[in-house]
Amino acid sequence: MAKIVNSYLSQAVTPWPTSTSLSLPNIKFHHAPSLFKLSHLPPHFSSSACGCSWMEDSFTSHTNIACNGKRKSQSYSVFPTAPASVSSVQDLFEFICSGPLMEKLGLTPEKVAECIDIWLRCGTQLCRVFQLNELYLNDAQKVRFYHYYIPVFLWCEDQISQHRSLFKGEEIPPLVIGFSAPQGSGKTTLVFALECLFRTSGRKCAALSIDDFYLTAEDQAKLRESNPGNGLLEFRGNAGSHDLSISVETLTSLSNLTKEGMKMKLPRYDKSAYNGRGDRADPSTWPEIEGPLTVVLFEGWMLGFKPLPNEVVKAVDPQLQLVNKNLEAYYEAWDKFIKAWIVIKIKDPSCVYQWRLQAEMAMRADGKPGMSDEEVLDFVSRYLPAYKAYLPTLYSEGPNGSDPNHLVIVEIDEGRNPILGN
Repeated sequence: MAKIVNSYLSQAVTPWPTSTSLSLPNIKFHHAPSLFKLSHLPPHFSSSACGCSWMEDSFTSHTNIACNGKRKSQSYSVFPTAPASVSSVQDLFEFICSGPLMEKLGLTPEKVAECIDIWLRCGTQLCRVFQLNELYLNDAQKVRFYHYYIPVFLWCEDQISQHRSLFKGEEIPPLVIGFSAPQGSGKTTLVFALECLFRTSGRKCAALSIDDFYLTAEDQAKLRESNPGNGLLEFRGNAGSHDLSISVETLTSLSNLTKEGMKMKLPRYDKSAYNGRGDRADPSTWPEIEGPLTVVLFEGWMLGFKPLPNEVVKAVDPQLQLVNKNLEAYYEAWDKFIKAWIVIKIKDPSCVYQWRLQAEMAMRADGKPGMSDEEVLDFVSRYLPAYKAYLPTLYSEGPNGSDPNHLVIVEIDEGRNPILGN
């Protein structure tokens, strides 16, 4: 191991060569900077620092929620503001090996050393897409790339290899990887980073969210009218507010996208419509993807939730009984398509308030309509009963129908960074 790493000593972490491709063990990366223009960022990202609050952690304003629903902001530094220079691969190797996910993802110093070139190139590509100088990443950025995004990417690659080994001499359907994580926990940014890495390595990848399957504004209004007094179904979010037929249609079509030339459009949802209440985006704006797909990244705040005994949910909130009943149909519509799972675990769901506020503030700062602070408080409060009811089972038993051999639970802190956890 030392011999492999020492061969890189005194080398700077330099950009990728400009050759058309670079073959590495199991992964072939392609130099394709056109993939990483700002136009490819998710639509809710702001143009400033890509809208990723973690990139501004060194000087961000953290929000506290007072009992009266008003915001109190206090500015302070979470990480040192001085850049953390990465001057050699040895420095980077040691930093990678100190990551909290090493053992959980089956990584060892020996394995890292054997494919250190892959880590370097992944880091370079992430710096390109997030417009950062790889030689001067601050601590928050280093942690996010080398302790989180790249280790998860390599775990996903291993899952893809296992999936593809099951098929001999036949068309191979894409592996659907599910990402279950509370709102604002960074799952969309994680999926975006993974999507870029997959595409750079030559993988054809599709990304979608359960948000893309919300009812139209018109149908959501009908749901509200048919359930007067149930605040959990008044607006989008809980089980019952999704169009499960379009979910099944989309996921089935993605699974069949195995040949060159096959194309389809992915539905999208516009959260900024109707002053932040949202509506399905016009189909003319839906992105088109082409087969053959290798992997589908499917993320959502309630992916993998299992229906519970009625008395359990009633004790949490009587309004949750109908939501729980609706949840019974979700395994067939969503979870059964997912063959590998990443569950992002949080200690306290109340931090969702702060994260959601940050997201809405970023939308407003980018000139897009969004919910007011008071509306955010009201909006998030409609999710908390589900978090309280379903997260304990999700964390203790895993998602509905999941295989423990294809499941990893990543615990994060309030800064959205991975920690050792339990």
